[in-house]
Amino acid sequence: CERSERLQAELRRALDQGAVSLMFQPQFALADDRLVGAEALVRWDQPLLGSIGGEALLRIAARADLTTQLTRKVVGAALKSVLKWPAGLKCSINVTAADLAVARFPREMLDMVGDLAVDPAQITLEITEQALLGDLDLAARSLGLLRDAGMRIALDDFGAGFCNFGYLKYLPLDIIKLDRIMLDGVAENPRDRAVLRAVVALARALDLDVLAEGIENETQRQIAAEEGCTAYQGFLRSKPLTQDDFLQLAGKSG
Repeated sequence: CERSERLQAELRRALDQGAVSLMFQPQFALADDRLVGAEALVRWDQPLLGSIGGEALLRIAARADLTTQLTRKVVGAALKSVLKWPAGLKCSINVTAADLAVARFPREMLDMVGDLAVDPAQITLEITEQALLGDLDLAARSLGLLRDAGMRIALDDFGAGFCNFGYLKYLPLDIIKLDRIMLDGVAENPRDRAVLRAVVALARALDLDVLAEGIENETQRQIAAEEGCTAYQGFLRSKPLTQDDFLQLAGKSG
């Protein structure tokens, strides 16, 4: 429709002009609640609709064939932000199906990291199951190259969809991120807690760290810790922050 086409054209201009920004969702260790990093979240401040991010922004980008361009902008901005972070904090960057479908994607990523002299060990690439529905062999090879270079690979939103456990065996993963649905009702429903316990046990048996998303209350945080999750993110500790506010938080945590 006309409105959709107008949004696509506006997003193209915004990307050309560098008019998209990043917010950072802090991540904390469950063992001692120290800050361990943040997930980079892209935001587009559209004049009429306000701040657009997440799936809504990705849908607009996909319709306009701008997904890979958007990812490059996010990666570039995230890497420049990381240069100002205290040593040891890790930045998680989301990767899409369109990115993984490009054979040169690993080389482009490594070139950007090398050009800015960012330590690859500070970067975690997050992929969703949706991003793996294409060429799984190509995705595994690409992610393997990036992991060999020192980056970490996380399977995002685990539990939100079909949960293909074969991915845990087939892909070069370091982390699984449990979708917020895995923690919903876990305090009240023994079956929900049993599922959480089983998933975490499987991940730990595969030597994978487990990060719980969407932690909104202390009970959820405590259960995630008791069941063996490694880290968490969510509104209990912090909403997404600007770079300046994240640096302030990092200073207080350091």
